[in-house]
Parts: sequence; structure tokens; C-alpha cells
Amino acid sequence: MLGDYPLKGRRASEIATHIEQGVSSGRLAPGTALPPLRDLAAELGVNPNTVAAAYRLLRDRGVIETAGRKGSRILPRPALTPRDQIRIPVPPHARDLSHGNPDPALLPDLGPALAAAAEAARAEPVLYGHPAVDPRLLALARASFEADGLPGGPIALASGSLDTLERILVTRLRPGDAVAVEDPGWGSLLDLLPAIGLRPVPVRLDDEGPLPGPLAAALAEGARAVVVTSRAQNPTGAALTAHRADELRDVLAGHPDVLLIEDDHGHGMVEQPYHPLVGAGTRQWAVVRSAAKAYGPDLRLSVAVGDEDTVGRLTGRLRLGAGWVSLLLQRTVAELWRTDAAPVARVAGVYRTRRDALLDELAARGIAAHGRSGLNVWLPVPDETSALAALVQRGWVAAPGARYRLQSPPGLRITTSRLDPADARRLAEDLAGVLGAGGVGSRLV
Repeated sequence: MLGDYPLKGRRASEIATHIEQGVSSGRLAPGTALPPLRDLAAELGVNPNTVAAAYRLLRDRGVIETAGRKGSRILPRPALTPRDQIRIPVPPHARDLSHGNPDPALLPDLGPALAAAAEAARAEPVLYGHPAVDPRLLALARASFEADGLPGGPIALASGSLDTLERILVTRLRPGDAVAVEDPGWGSLLDLLPAIGLRPVPVRLDDEGPLPGPLAAALAEGARAVVVTSRAQNPTGAALTAHRADELRDVLAGHPDVLLIEDDHGHGMVEQPYHPLVGAGTRQWAVVRSAAKAYGPDLRLSVAVGDEDTVGRLTGRLRLGAGWVSLLLQRTVAELWRTDAAPVARVAGVYRTRRDALLDELAARGIAAHGRSGLNVWLPVPDETSALAALVQRGWVAAPGARYRLQSPPGLRITTSRLDPADARRLAEDLAGVLGAGGVGSRLV
């Protein structure tokens, strides 16, 4: 079971540390099954409760997963090793299409908004005890959520979408709980869950979002939370349609106590309308929007609306740690939101043109890819390693699909946010050469 790595230790902490050392050194490979509690206890001469405590420590640290009678196994990677460290070196001659960033040329000029925020700070310095939320930002956020048909609810701020998700999850769930996530899905979220002791359950998706059947299966298996990307899904570009949202609401209606989190990070830079999943019976929910994609990744601010208890826990957790999100940052984003609303359609149109240029060129060569919204195109491939290496030789660097996958088939993520449509034909030709006759892209499911 463990090969040539015999386990050691008398106390729970010693056993857990020894297993972690095996994982870090590579001697305990991902997927390795750990001995049953009583077997390992007998081998080490300790009480089974000691081994149970060691396994509990490892689970909470995201090193192993426990699945009842199926036993415990080493997780695919250490929980604190970010997937974005899986990087392909970019040679001097190559174009980097792996980064996932918006086009800086399409981001607004921050100067006027920063100046307005600085002037407000001069007139009214922010000190301890100052109200934690800028009233203009709060009003803009509330109007945005109400315009999209969301139920009324309190609004909270945090430092980006992932920060919001983490604070909600750690206050609502317990270590070992399962969370239904999209597969392929956002690599940072897939890293976060085991790091805070939660277990991701993959849910397959297509261009219209998560599939109802796999979501129902994940909930039937005991998932206590669901995270869904509304638009500009990373890495596939999926965007919820009205029909798919109806189907998913029907599934969620049978599980009113499941925590629903909708990540709408594409707000402000996509054309597709927002279709909420929050239904009349949803008791625990939150919808999150961030400033990163529309206004710039360094603007670490997100707004979230949700039920009173969930938002209250989010706000309380923030107060115990960071305290509040900088009012200088809040006022900057509020000014951008107020003055930069008109160009949204233009920016979204540019991103669509760049995505579609590549998708059309690939389709002309019989290669199916995905990119309904957002900044990326997802291309299924038979083998990621060989495809990435061959692309680099041709002068292109894509992101390996391993960053975003749990159980879904291999693929590449290609960021098209700065890809000139004139270059799409050459890239498609090179991809066709890489894939060959037997490596044509396919559907997500």
C-alpha cells in the first residue's frame, strides 16, 4: 500500500508529520491509499484514536482526503502549492498566451479616480472607527444587484473574489465538508479548498455552465456548498444561459440548506446577461463581483450580496482580521464604476472579436474549442505535455490544463485578451499542425 515508506510515530502529530514528509519528498505519490485506522494503529502499537487524530490533522491541512469506507488517500498535490506555479518558460521568440490577464489597453485610466479618492481622503481622513463601507460604492453595488433581479440582502466587501469565497467557506463549513465545483474550473479555488480542509467534488460543464445531472449527483453525495461561475468561466469561457439557470435552480430547490456561491467576476467586461441561480427556497447564498477583470487586477476589491447570516459571517470574519477594505480603494472603484459604465459594451465587444477570431479559424480546420465569454479559449487535446512542447517550438505558450482539472479530460487554456485577430490564423494553423489528424479538439463533455 505504501511501498518502501513505512510509517512512524507514537503521537498523532508525529504520524501526521511523517506522512507529510513522505508527500513533500515524493515518496508518497498522489492517490496513495493510507492504511485503515486499526491496521496502522496495530502496526505502530498505538491507540486507534491516535491514528484517527493524525488523519484528521492531515485532512484539515489538505494533505489527504477521507471518504468513509473507501478509506483515506493522498490528495493530488500539497494544498499550499498553487497551481499557477505549473508554468511553461516563455522563450524570447514566443508569445505568452498563458497569463489570463485583461488587456491593459482596455483598462480605464486610474488617474482621475485615484485623484478623486485622494481628495475625499483629504477632506475626510479615514481613522479607526470610521464607517467601513463607502456609501457611494454601496449604492452602486446595490443598484447593480437589484438590476439583475437578485433578492435584497446585505452587502459586504472583501479583497477580491477568492478572498470573499474563502471567508464565506471557512465560516459556514467544517473541515472535511465537500464542495461542488466546476471541472475544469478556477485553479485558485481548486487549490484553496484543500488548503482550508474542504473536499472538492467535480461537476462537469458545457458552454452553458454546470450540467444539472452531475450537480445533482454531487449534492446527492453530500456536497454542502456549490460554487458556480456565472459568466467568463475560467478556463472554458462558459456562461450560464437562462435555460441552464432554470435547470440548475430546479436541482438546487431540492437542497435548500446547501450554501450557494455565485462568482460573477466577469461583471463589467462581458456581453452575456446575468442569470441568477438564487431561488425562492435558497437559504444560504452569496453573489460575488470583483473589480479585477473590468478595472485591473491590482484593484483588490469585491462586493457580495447574500442572505443576512452569510454576509454577517463574512463581515465579522473580515473585522477579526484585516478590519476593513481600504476606503481609498473603495472610493477609487466607486469613481470608476460611476464614470466608466458606458465603455463596457465596447470592451466586451473587443474581447469577443478576439476570441471568435481564434474559434472561427480553429473551426475552419475542424478543431472544436470553447470560449463563449471572457478572456480565454479552452482547447481539448489528447496529451497536454506534447501539445505544449510542440506549441512552444512554434512560438506560442499556452497554459497547461492540469492547472484547472480534477477529473476532466486534458486541455489547454489560451488567453485571447491580447491576441490580434490578424494572428489568429497563424496560431490556428500551428495548433492544427500540433494536433494532427488524430488530435482534433472535442466537446467538454
